[in-house]
Amino acid sequence: MDLEVSPQLTIPAAELRWRFSRSSGPGGQHVNTSDSRVQLSWSVAESVVLSEAQRERLLTQLGARLVAGTITVTVSQERSQLRNRELALDALAGRLRAALAPTAAPRRPTRPTRGSARRHTAAKQRRSATKQQRRRPADD
Repeated sequence: MDLEVSPQLTIPAAELRWRFSRSSGPGGQHVNTSDSRVQLSWSVAESVVLSEAQRERLLTQLGARLVAGTITVTVSQERSQLRNRELALDALAGRLRAALAPTAAPRRPTRPTRGSARRHTAAKQRRSATKQQRRRPADD
């Protein structure tokens, strides 16, 4: 089953590598016999479906998550291997989508308006007056 990351990028099933193992945690006798934990790997460096721009972007954005140019997602949340496979596909697609998304424009610093600065100062003065009225009267 091919993995559709975006309209511009679909990863063929032949490039996805699956590994299954026993999941840890509770589950009774069934957990000792079923390989429900799923590891899904995809090689960014060797993929034939990526353009050079996409490959470069993925390698820089996912640099910390890559091992020898390969991204791996591990899922063992559900008891069913089928459900864990679906979750692994969703997780991989989400990470790739986030890495390929354009970066947000840098924030342009702005200054508060004169009116908002006045309102801010007036609110501070009102608060200060309220607190001063709570004090004990001074003994003169």
